[in-house]
Amino acid sequence: MTKKSKLIAGNWKMNGLRADGVALASDLCALAGEAPQGAEILLCPPATLLHEIGALLKGGAIALGAQDCHALKSGAHTGDISAMMLKDQGCTYVIVGHSERRADHGESDETVRAKASAVLEVGMAVIICIGETEAERDSGRAVEVVSGQLSGSLPEGANAENTIIAYEPVWAIGTGRTPSVTQVAEIHTAIRAELGKKIANFDNLRILYGGSVKPENAAELMAVDNVDGALVGGASLKAADFWAIITACS
Repeated sequence: MTKKSKLIAGNWKMNGLRADGVALASDLCALAGEAPQGAEILLCPPATLLHEIGALLKGGAIALGAQDCHALKSGAHTGDISAMMLKDQGCTYVIVGHSERRADHGESDETVRAKASAVLEVGMAVIICIGETEAERDSGRAVEVVSGQLSGSLPEGANAENTIIAYEPVWAIGTGRTPSVTQVAEIHTAIRAELGKKIANFDNLRILYGGSVKPENAAELMAVDNVDGALVGGASLKAADFWAIITACS
């Protein structure tokens, strides 16, 4: 198997007005040429900034992604955005199934799978998020929960070229808490094993870690077996912090 490039994706969530987003993206564009070999960079700003940030990134080394999409191509769905609309804005990736979508909007594995299918159907890559809550971790069900979410959320047609899995333990997102290296390795190994039941080239499919990734712990996390990059939240809102995580791939 050839060595996979590591993907460092910045999920800006519901943060950033036009001036903030343009400044942050511009700073990262200025640095992108110095990224370590084998590192790929992805920015996922709020939908309001996709057009402007996309124009800055076009033709450069940083890819553009979206934070969510609707499962249908079009229709009477006020406030929603289809995968094709996102592709039309220059996106090449879409995040689906983030724990904040699952919790705040009641999204089931079935819903996430439908959204992932919509992304693949229009020729973009999908990042499918999975992860256990603190209660599920404490009850010893972390592997069971994560494996079940993966099985229920993975769409037909998923492969190493169009699909990425992001493991984000819910209890570590935005809390400053991070699982131990042993805990991360255990879950990522379980994810790889579950992928082996469903995808022929599962060894090449990238699995990202997310959940309080920061400059101080990035190198240690990136060195864990089966960790093929990071989905970064809060630390992606500061160019210096996000760049430090990117350089941890070297």
